[in-house]
Amino acid sequence: MTVRVRFAPSPTGLLHVGNARTAILNWLCARHYKGVFILRIEDTDVERSTPESELGIIHQLQWLGLDWDEGPGVGGTFGPYRQSERLHLYQEEAKNLLHSGAAYYCFCTKEELEAEREQALKEKRPPGYSGKCRNLTKTEQEQLRAQGRIPVVRFRVPEKPVIVKDLVQGEITFEGENITDFVIQRESGTSPYNFAAVVDDALMQITHVIRGSDHISNTPKQIVLFNALGYKTPEFAHIPMILGMDGVRLSKRHGHTSVEEYKNAGYLPEALINYLSLLSWSSETGDEILSIDRLIKEFDFKRILKSPARFDTVKLNWLNGIYIRALSPEKQAELAKPYLDDAGFIENDPLRFSKIVGSVRDNVETLADYPKHAQIFFKDIVEISGNEEKEIIKRESSQTIFRKLIQSIESTPVMNLESFQNIMKTIQKETGIKGKDLWMPVRIALTGQMHGPELIKILEILGRERCIKLLSAVVLK
Repeated sequence: MTVRVRFAPSPTGLLHVGNARTAILNWLCARHYKGVFILRIEDTDVERSTPESELGIIHQLQWLGLDWDEGPGVGGTFGPYRQSERLHLYQEEAKNLLHSGAAYYCFCTKEELEAEREQALKEKRPPGYSGKCRNLTKTEQEQLRAQGRIPVVRFRVPEKPVIVKDLVQGEITFEGENITDFVIQRESGTSPYNFAAVVDDALMQITHVIRGSDHISNTPKQIVLFNALGYKTPEFAHIPMILGMDGVRLSKRHGHTSVEEYKNAGYLPEALINYLSLLSWSSETGDEILSIDRLIKEFDFKRILKSPARFDTVKLNWLNGIYIRALSPEKQAELAKPYLDDAGFIENDPLRFSKIVGSVRDNVETLADYPKHAQIFFKDIVEISGNEEKEIIKRESSQTIFRKLIQSIESTPVMNLESFQNIMKTIQKETGIKGKDLWMPVRIALTGQMHGPELIKILEILGRERCIKLLSAVVLK
């Protein structure tokens, strides 16, 4: 059996990181079993679905590196891959269920259904359809049609337990009597999610449905539909929801929630895939830095967690920083450039630009951090705003260091690691100033900060003239 899985987003907005995690797990599953990964666009929500959202989702999946074997832009034997182009298939299957007696026409108006619901609540019964149209005769149906009523099609739910054997959550039993007859075709001829998804999964020969645990309640309805239509039921795997660190379902109040936002904020796709995968399962080794190849190799339904995962931005930032520092210097410079350009930090010398990026690499966690740390190399005037920094600059010992350092740099033709170390050793020997008291004033004078890149890298990148200018600016007259 060839494993066939699908990711089926609704194009109603940006790709949420929770949905991205679902896509990642489906993709890893397909690649692990050398199966087929399908992208299907569920765009039957006409009012909310837009071509722009579909294109955005496709671009975000491509940025993550999740390639699909069948779907929009690729094609495939089981297309089309947009639900809006498959309505005739749903209508045909609904007709088959009507002919077999597994479905029936329901003529109840919205007002009648609402009245039923309110009555059930008054009687403290679960609200749901009563089934009053289940056994209408053809004559009764024609009379209702004559009144101008346009029927929906409802599925006749068998009154027996439905057992879901979930690969993650285990066995779950749903009592058939608690599942009321549900609509599979609206008055307009379109089909709701549960029916359309089942028809698509059946006709596309999906073997495994991997999705969020919020879909568990849909599963018994889908299983009885598979049975009634005569199709093989796929395996189900419901993965836990993603929560914020406060234990509440992840939302905008927790920060970024879409893949596009994380992309723009300077996260790497490999880091995001690594992190989102860890929210679902863990490696037997306990390793947290997992390459795409390892994620594919180690994918296992048995290791997927049952309980909700908490989205820890601090951990994601740590992981992303590791991935950034693992890039080649050339790639780091390429990725950092747009962020520095947008901040107005333009450097036309490729070698100097590469040195700037390389000097701050240990301090960044996202690509968007580069301007904050690299700004020291682009300013002609250093602003020393901290009270402690100002106090250090004013010390007599600091002033002595500045004067001697200026003289030494002026008389040194080439500033490199060796020459700078010799200069600082000489100043230490002549003044008796050492350690933090020797190095910190110089760092503050050149950057305005007490922390940052190695001091020799700062001097090398700034150059002799700018170093002299900045040091002279803090010498008290």
